Amino acid sequence: MKIATYNVNGVNGRLPVLLRWLEEEEPDIVCLQELKAPQDKFPETPIRDLGYDALWHGQKSWNGVAILSRVGVIHETRRGLPDDPDPSQSRYIEAAVNGIIVGGLYLPNGNPRPGPKFDYKLAWFKKLISHAATLVESGLPVVLAGDFNVMPTEADVYKPERWTEDALFAPEVRALYARLLAQGWMDSLRTIHPDETIYTFWDYFRNAYGRNAGLRIDHLLLSPSLAGRLTDAQVDRDVRGWEKTSDHAPTWIRLADKAAAKPARASRRSS
Repeated sequence: MKIATYNVNGVNGRLPVLLRWLEEEEPDIVCLQELKAPQDKFPETPIRDLGYDALWHGQKSWNGVAILSRVGVIHETRRGLPDDPDPSQSRYIEAAVNGIIVGGLYLPNGNPRPGPKFDYKLAWFKKLISHAATLVESGLPVVLAGDFNVMPTEADVYKPERWTEDALFAPEVRALYARLLAQGWMDSLRTIHPDETIYTFWDYFRNAYGRNAGLRIDHLLLSPSLAGRLTDAQVDRDVRGWEKTSDHAPTWIRLADKAAAKPARASRRSS
């Protein structure tokens, strides 16, 4: 099973890119972020025409998350985090799909730092950590996938010295990410590529994509009961080079039907 996360940066404006990628790569389950569309403006029909069921949590102009599936019905289990610091923002959706709990998230950016936006990021992250703990304790197979707006280490950012004041690289935020992983979650992409320079986002400015001046901020985390099934994790980097594309690239994992003896590392990209 192939599970992907993709910050589309506007689902309607980037719809041709999204549909092309879905048709070419055929992921089984997809978490989308930054829909930037109210609930009644999600492009359900063209997505369903490609064979995908869809569940979404929209918001006018900002945020918005969705889960797509072509491997079974999506059974919603949660919309928004428990005790969400700002329930008006559509940032989390969770569902049972084909025997797995899928949590799709869009963690706040947090800039400028310091300030109320950064405080909100920290508060939201802490609520995510609390909810993630209950998911681990359940023993169920769970994937948390989305745009975390966190570069966990210096290996995850081009020229880290330039990001020391940014909310995506703040020590407090990186510490919270480490605290989340300490619950037992596996960072899939880094597990498969432990020493590789690998990014999921390139800014539109200063030819960042052409220079490979990127960030790794899109993550797929696996619960302990699911981690043994990981066989591959990759970034569809070329999608970032398509016309009128998002500044993120789709990032995905492949899971075996049963637990593998050991995940493959730095494997050749497959679709």
